[in-house]
Amino acid sequence: MPEPKLILDYAYEHEATLADKVFLTQPFGGGKVVDYTWREVMDQSRRMAAHLKSLGLPPGARIAMLAKNSAHFFMVDLAVWMAGGTTVAIFPTETAENVRFVLEHSEASLLFIGKLDTWAQQKIAVPPGLACIEMPFAPHTGYETWDAIIARTSPLAGRPSRDADDLAMLLYTSGSTGQPKGVMQSFARITGAIECGLSDTHTALPAGVEARGISYLPLAHSFERGVVECRALVLGDCHIFFAESLDTFLTDLRRARPTTFISVPRLWLKFQQGVFAKMPPKKLNMLLKIPFLGKKVAKKVLTGLGLDEVRRAYSASAPIPPALLEWYRRLGLNLLEGYGMTEDFAYSHRSTPESSTAGYVGLPSPGVEVRISDEGEILVKSPGQLVGYYKQPELDAVSFTEDGFFHTGDLGEFGPGGQLRITGRAKEIFKTAKGEYVAPAPIENRLLANPMLEHAMVSGLGQSAPYAIVVLAEPWQSQRDDASTHARVEAELGPLLAEVNKALVPHERLRMLVVTREPWTMESGDLTPTMKIKRSRIEKAVAPKLEGWYAAQGSVIWA
Repeated sequence: MPEPKLILDYAYEHEATLADKVFLTQPFGGGKVVDYTWREVMDQSRRMAAHLKSLGLPPGARIAMLAKNSAHFFMVDLAVWMAGGTTVAIFPTETAENVRFVLEHSEASLLFIGKLDTWAQQKIAVPPGLACIEMPFAPHTGYETWDAIIARTSPLAGRPSRDADDLAMLLYTSGSTGQPKGVMQSFARITGAIECGLSDTHTALPAGVEARGISYLPLAHSFERGVVECRALVLGDCHIFFAESLDTFLTDLRRARPTTFISVPRLWLKFQQGVFAKMPPKKLNMLLKIPFLGKKVAKKVLTGLGLDEVRRAYSASAPIPPALLEWYRRLGLNLLEGYGMTEDFAYSHRSTPESSTAGYVGLPSPGVEVRISDEGEILVKSPGQLVGYYKQPELDAVSFTEDGFFHTGDLGEFGPGGQLRITGRAKEIFKTAKGEYVAPAPIENRLLANPMLEHAMVSGLGQSAPYAIVVLAEPWQSQRDDASTHARVEAELGPLLAEVNKALVPHERLRMLVVTREPWTMESGDLTPTMKIKRSRIEKAVAPKLEGWYAAQGSVIWA
């Protein structure tokens, strides 16, 4: 029986058949851009692989990477795999505490350090004596540089292979509910998930459309790692661009002119808010309804966002408000929703252009099996299913059913044509003082349909009624303390609360909306690196204030 074809085998094929095709485009600052062909990507990867081999590291050695997205991130993955190792990517925004935890827990033998914003705070987490390599764009670290190693090292020859069951990577979850867990993924499983995804004709680009994408969401997360990097490594005939910084993102996006664009709900909302900052929602909606003119206006909006050539647009990582999906669709961008987890390499469910209902995450992807337990939990069996949790066999024991389905912890139900709807997260559901359960996510989505809000968190464990804490979107947040802003916000949020409550059953109805003083950010510790809310942290921080909020008059409370 022939050996299975794995992700490295695809890379070797592209090296031979697409040698001169541009694969990766990297901005270098000051308007300079460098294109890397498949030949150049593989040459640098092979040279670094030869260097890693020369270090005498044990088979399967965990080699960590603390870096923002770049062409060299892809090269590190390839080099480590060719050298016989396992990659461990750390979110570039992680605290020193979490960096130290991942390095120690994974028993990392070496660390690649790339482009970072907070290296001054993170460097104390690097254990003394740990070998380190400074990647291009990294802050000055004093360690040997990538370019110096590449310049003096001959490329590793041949086609170094890996076994299907070898670990390709450890993916550490973003820690929204506590300490990160190390998800083990083998070469067979990451390759299998990508192959199954590429077989899905419903999500393929239309014939004749060039595959172009931009990588800017954290590559340490399974979503970007699988759907962008590993998919491109298997597909081959795909051009991936990178973003230089937040300030240059729009320029980088217009350079890429992506035909596939993937984002998370918070950023889709940010794009919408940017449009509204230039044109009020009511005026835009009126223009979009005018025959012929509406199409021109929609095209202009998408061009301004750099999304006019997108043919496949996706949102994942967290629920997206249905109203936000519908807004993009009115612009002519058929934004589709997907569903996946780190534990299935982000390969589970997807909407398709032919089967897409707002509020649903779509149908099972090819090769995926799904069922709903008697308790309402979504159980999934995916080609990308994790091998297990690193050093946590006790967690493995409770994470799977006897017949191999993974306990997602999400609650759901089937709808039109078998599409899946996420109704909440089992661990997020809480009970009020009346003894009735409340699922926060659907209520939060109703609130976030209003463009004045950037974040919303529904809570109320043990209280007489639930409440929601909200973060204002710009420019309202920056003008929060102005008297006129207070009046405008209250005039908007009071009716919003009444409208949302009208759609809820009595025990779910919110007592109040609490407007936060400070925004929630990754730097403040209120958001994970994938922009999920850290509920327990926020709930703990506001606990001393709850009694006063519930005693206050009015439906909008200013924290």
